[in-house]
Amino acid sequence: MPVHGADDLAVRCRGPLIQLTLTQVVTYILDMDAALRAVAEPRRRHILRIVWSEELPATEIAIRVGEVTRSAVSQHLTVLKRASLVVERRDGTRRLYRSNHHEMARLRSYLDVYWTTGLERLRDAAEAHERSTGGTDG
Repeated sequence: MPVHGADDLAVRCRGPLIQLTLTQVVTYILDMDAALRAVAEPRRRHILRIVWSEELPATEIAIRVGEVTRSAVSQHLTVLKRASLVVERRDGTRRLYRSNHHEMARLRSYLDVYWTTGLERLRDAAEAHERSTGGTDG
């Protein structure tokens, strides 16, 4: 039996009823917002492609990115780490970076739902318009 309180938010997702606390929902939204902001910058997307299949130190990432300072790459990596899109592993004094495939999959899933829902709304609006005009273009 679900508990109903001020911090609870029930969301129907074309299936079973899922109960989430407001804190969980806000955290999820903030996580997705941070991830979207991180991938909005072209160099960060380039860095993600570089570390997608191999773990590399920042100096090697900077070489592969090209025309950017090691400091700028470190700042980009910090943003990507805070968004959980890149993970850092220490190996002695070195720090190695790689893409966080799990978080990237979560971001893709979020975007898939976002775009699918938006396209469904657009389709519904177009069909409603067509019904209201009798299928004529105006």
